[in-house]
Amino acid sequence: MNILKKASLLALITFFSFSCSDDDSANEAQGTSTISVKLMDAPGDYDHVYIDIVDVMVKVNDASEGDEGWQSLNAINAGVYDLLTLTGGVNVLLVDDFEVLSGTLNQVRLVLGDDNSVVIDGETFPLKTPSAQQSGLKIKLNQTLLPNMAYTFLLDFDVDKSIVVAGESGNINLKPVIRASAEATTGTISGSVLPLGVQTQITATNGIDEISTYADVEGNFLLVGLLPGNYTVTLTPDPTSELIPSVLENIEVTAENNTDLGEITIN
Repeated sequence: MNILKKASLLALITFFSFSCSDDDSANEAQGTSTISVKLMDAPGDYDHVYIDIVDVMVKVNDASEGDEGWQSLNAINAGVYDLLTLTGGVNVLLVDDFEVLSGTLNQVRLVLGDDNSVVIDGETFPLKTPSAQQSGLKIKLNQTLLPNMAYTFLLDFDVDKSIVVAGESGNINLKPVIRASAEATTGTISGSVLPLGVQTQITATNGIDEISTYADVEGNFLLVGLLPGNYTVTLTPDPTSELIPSVLENIEVTAENNTDLGEITIN
């Protein structure tokens, strides 16, 4: 082998060695994070709302709007859930500590199957999913994922806004409206309501977001996924009870903390 060929071969080996080394260093520098995903529900005026969850997918470090770049999180608890059981702080863990590259979590996609239905006054109706939603609802997050950190995301399914009666056809369509938040950047509000035996809806609003739940049979409630700030909390009893709604102003919420309102009596 002449000197020129030897020099050329050495240059190629050096180039590829540095290229591989640079790629490996970049991946190590970027690191990985873990993601968990929980599903919960804002209450709706139905007997039951059954949703068929097939998968949860994400786009990480990819701000594109196309169908490329989605990564399945291999939902461990896929299946059919009654959303109306996921209120008052109750949730279901869909994804548990799935490892992804660190950087930016751009979007989350909740993929639904065909076994969706709603029960109204004891009668079951199929929930039809428009073709635009069949590939899954896309939720923008743009959440920074730091290396070696674990993140839990809450998907709050708003039943009242997600179920739509389609004009003259009489079809009941499912057009999911979901609010996503990270537990590490949000807080909670809890408390208990008296008298017992009266269905009471609790709503918190900061003028932009509105989060609702119902008190359980023991009067306890928990509002989750609230961004830091001041909220107005309204407790609305069943109108047939003839009790007057109670309004609490300037309730402060801070990240990763719970604001306990204690026991509240509605008269």
